[in-house]
Amino acid sequence: MNLIFKNAVIIDANSPFNKQAVDIKLEGGIIKNIGINLEADGFDVIELDNLHISNGWFDSSISLGEPGYEDRETLANGLNVAAKSGFTDVALQPTGNPIADKQADIAFLVNKSLHAATAVHPIGALTKNSEGKDIAELYDMKNSGAVAFGDYNKSLSDAAILKIALQYVQDFDGLVIAYSQDDKIKGKGVVHEGEVSTKLGLKGIPTLAEELQIVRNLYLLEYTGGKLHIPTISTAKSVQLIKEAKAKGLNVTCSVAVHHLIFTDDVLTDFDSRYKVAPPLRPETERQALVAGVLDGTIDMITSDHNPIDIENKKLEFDLAKDGTTGFESAFGALQTVLPLEVIVEKLTAGKAIFGLAETTITEGAVASFTLFNPTAKWVFTKQDILSKSKNSAFLKQEMKGRAYGIYNRGKLVLRS
Repeated sequence: MNLIFKNAVIIDANSPFNKQAVDIKLEGGIIKNIGINLEADGFDVIELDNLHISNGWFDSSISLGEPGYEDRETLANGLNVAAKSGFTDVALQPTGNPIADKQADIAFLVNKSLHAATAVHPIGALTKNSEGKDIAELYDMKNSGAVAFGDYNKSLSDAAILKIALQYVQDFDGLVIAYSQDDKIKGKGVVHEGEVSTKLGLKGIPTLAEELQIVRNLYLLEYTGGKLHIPTISTAKSVQLIKEAKAKGLNVTCSVAVHHLIFTDDVLTDFDSRYKVAPPLRPETERQALVAGVLDGTIDMITSDHNPIDIENKKLEFDLAKDGTTGFESAFGALQTVLPLEVIVEKLTAGKAIFGLAETTITEGAVASFTLFNPTAKWVFTKQDILSKSKNSAFLKQEMKGRAYGIYNRGKLVLRS
């Protein structure tokens, strides 16, 4: 497929064409020419309103359904949604049935997604069946394509397992993911512990539940060495703890979910389970601290934490509903309401280096891996914008700024109609 993207503004700090409106010619998936008013000469022409192009976006934490929960989402549809939402690469959590804790499970996910425009990079379970008892086949999964190891939204109560894992993966430069929440302190909590939980009569989860576990995990990292990623942090103290750890030279990274940058626990007044997520939504002071952590570089990346949940498990009493919101379709438009464009692009691409993926740049001769978007489009997110099989989006009726057109990746162009 030979294409020419006309009058596209490049957003890539490492490109000599950064912030310039140019034409980009692709031949056989390689950037042949970049310039102004290039001749189309037989190339298929792509012209889109206020077209901007950046390096392909990477989502460091997504869940689908397949295998086992195809009623929530299939790999094929989920990756198509990711592509139309601007993501060229996704790190897939081990949340299927069976849980991806063996070499064959990782190979299945890689092979099943080989022909999709969006590339899947599986996260292998850190412990067998994500039960927190025995370390899984980490090295074998690495050889099959696993880019990291963690038990999605499950915190290890056994510190010795995390210690051994951090030591073991250093032999093959592995990355350990440690979701941080003290389950004893969390107890039966379902929302942030504070004024809103008191008014609603819902059991609360204090910020301490996250922060204590982060302190423990950082101490373990300091002792063992290795690489640790702390996903979806949600409190001001968490930001500060990770900032201090980085200053000490620890190899720690972290992410924040889009919904924690946008919403506070004030949205819970109607007991709407679309807003039930893990960790829970926090007050405005915590949200502001997370935004500040993104801006000052403490928070390395932003994830949609896309997690489709079927209606039978979401439209329940708040206490009983499963945690999670879909996030692909709304990610970019929501982020632009709170962050500058260049910061968003940087935080949606920085994770590639952390997870060991090939980094790209928009320059002649490079392999083309693009996200296409319009940063100025204003719109309201509705059910018609949800392309996922599950419709549990926390972003319904939210005003958006900016919209993804799609991607060019793996020699394929996928555009949202």
